[in-house]
Amino acid sequence: GFLSYRVSRCQFNSTELKDIEYIYSQYYNKLEIYRFSSSVGKFVGYTEYGVKQAKYFNKDTAYVSSLNAQKETYCQHNIGVW
Repeated sequence: GFLSYRVSRCQFNSTELKDIEYIYSQYYNKLEIYRFSSSVGKFVGYTEYGVKQAKYFNKDTAYVSSLNAQKETYCQHNIGVW
C-alpha cells in the first residue's frame, strides 16, 4: 500500500511572533512532495509532481494567505502548550 499524510508544525526560536515559523508539508511514501513555509510565504515543491502542485497552490492567494495566518492562530496560540 501507499501512505499519504500531511503535517502541520511550528518552529519556535522564541515566543515572539516574528521568530515563529509555520510549516505545512505533504508526504507520499515518506517522501516530502511539497511544503508551505510562513518564512518563505509560498509553497515549494521537492518532486516533479510537487513543483506542479506548488505552482498551482501559489496561484490561490486566498489559500496562501490563510496558511500565512496560521502562524498567529495555530502557532502563537500554542506557545504555552509546546
